[in-house]
Amino acid sequence: MRILLIKPYPELLVARRLQEGFLHLEPLELEIVAGGIPADNEIKIIDLSLEKEPLAVFYKILREWLPDLVGFGGYSSNVDVVKHLAGIAKKIRPGVITVAGGIHATLLPEDYGVKDIDIIVRGEGGVVLGEIVRRFKNNEPLFFDNCALSPQDPDFPKKAKLSPPAYPKPEEIPSPRRELVDRSRYFCVWTSADNGRLRTMFPQVASLRTSIGCTFSCSFCVIPYLMHKKYLQRHPEDVVDEIAGIKEDYIYFVDDEMFLDMERTRRIAELLLARGIKKKYISWARSDTIVRHHEVFRFWKKAGLDTLYVGLESMDESRLTEYKKCLPVEINRKAIDILRAIGITLHAAFIVHPDFSQEDFRRLEKEILDICPAEVTFTVLSPSPATPFWQEHKHEFICDPYRFYDCMHSILPTRLPLRKFYQHFSRLTQLALRNNPLRINKVRIPLRDLIRAIYHGTRYIIALRLIYRDYLTETK
Repeated sequence: MRILLIKPYPELLVARRLQEGFLHLEPLELEIVAGGIPADNEIKIIDLSLEKEPLAVFYKILREWLPDLVGFGGYSSNVDVVKHLAGIAKKIRPGVITVAGGIHATLLPEDYGVKDIDIIVRGEGGVVLGEIVRRFKNNEPLFFDNCALSPQDPDFPKKAKLSPPAYPKPEEIPSPRRELVDRSRYFCVWTSADNGRLRTMFPQVASLRTSIGCTFSCSFCVIPYLMHKKYLQRHPEDVVDEIAGIKEDYIYFVDDEMFLDMERTRRIAELLLARGIKKKYISWARSDTIVRHHEVFRFWKKAGLDTLYVGLESMDESRLTEYKKCLPVEINRKAIDILRAIGITLHAAFIVHPDFSQEDFRRLEKEILDICPAEVTFTVLSPSPATPFWQEHKHEFICDPYRFYDCMHSILPTRLPLRKFYQHFSRLTQLALRNNPLRINKVRIPLRDLIRAIYHGTRYIIALRLIYRDYLTETK
């Protein structure tokens, strides 16, 4: 059986500019799905987000390779793209089986209940798609339980309203088939340099997942509803074995929250050091975790942890309460000081509320200058589909809440006119880039990388500034 797995392309310009210039990670979710498919099948992974002409590439692979099954991953912002691609697949290959999966399919499968999609996968596709392939070969029904739904099933409307299925145990999830993608095309901007020099600020980066889920319930986050507030962890030995087998020297941990079990994460670092594995790492962590367990992060620094993404969200107490972060601003400040003392580069993530005034933007600008040198990025507060926050505000949406759900476009009304809002929003990123760790710490980088950074940084800021234009032809 020939199985084609597709990562959709982003529709909106700002997402494309972000991927071109700063961060483009491999489709780990599709590599894991491929790992669960029996070895006697032919598998291809096509990442359309890499392509300048994604539709032309998709047409070409359909006509030349003639797949029997086409599976699509995707987020809420990809729903329309996935349905469009499924329609193309059915037109070119009328007998092909089309399968949609991912976070949105898991939470809101009814949105994929169209004639061009045969099966909707909920939960961990690395386990489910392998069973679908087995059933196809045995001529059995392809939809089953609450994990694989079909719009052709008479009970689909009722089944689509069920809560997402429980995730399997981590040891049941297959290992990713990393060899199925062109690994040279995936990178992350790297600004941490202990010796004051970087060979490149755009290294090839591998993605790795050591855990799934999170025990916290931030109002803007979908993970508690996706995972039923469970936190599933891989064994340290298993994690380190995978790291040892990865050829890249730079690794991005894509866990929802890696540092919740400090005994486990310390053990991972101990094994990395004991086995002499010398790589560089980026991960996420909460500021209160950093403050409570700073000694573990000192240990991780020895193991190669270069950068920590920390969701500071705000330096305003009332905002943190609104976001249900369950920590005071003072903890954020302490975490910043601890990382600076350890030598781990802070990547501070802030949330810009749609009701920001000019004064709110100015205060945030001051906070940026106070915490630098640091990487600083910004998102707009956006209700995640299927969450209570979404239900509470869905009558207020000013645009298509799926297509524009990229945490850069506001789907809620802004206090300032959209054009003015995004002038201020783009200025935040411009200010952050001017005060990045490379510049302030006077890190030496290749000239070609400097030119590349300036070029893509400028294009990204322009795209941010012009986001308001995306709304001009949008109808609610």
